[in-house]
Amino acid sequence: MKRGKHLIMGIHITDRVTHAGQVQEVLTQHGANIKTRLGLHETAEIGSPANGLIMLELTGDEAGCQAMGDRLNAIDGIEVQTMVFEHPA
Repeated sequence: MKRGKHLIMGIHITDRVTHAGQVQEVLTQHGANIKTRLGLHETAEIGSPANGLIMLELTGDEAGCQAMGDRLNAIDGIEVQTMVFEHPA
């Protein structure tokens, strides 16, 4: 990651119970790119799946960060969005 740049990745997980294992596997494999992780989830009402949201502050190689996002987006029920904040050097 270039100095003076912050990359934030949001991961929306539908049916957290079903998809959490696959998401965790990808995050573990790309752990070197994760500086900060914040997990938010809702509790499920009876008969409805709980959704979740993970916010990541990323660091390191931008190609590795992009690869992680691509792998997560390939999982059914997962949506990934990113925000990039650039600062003058």
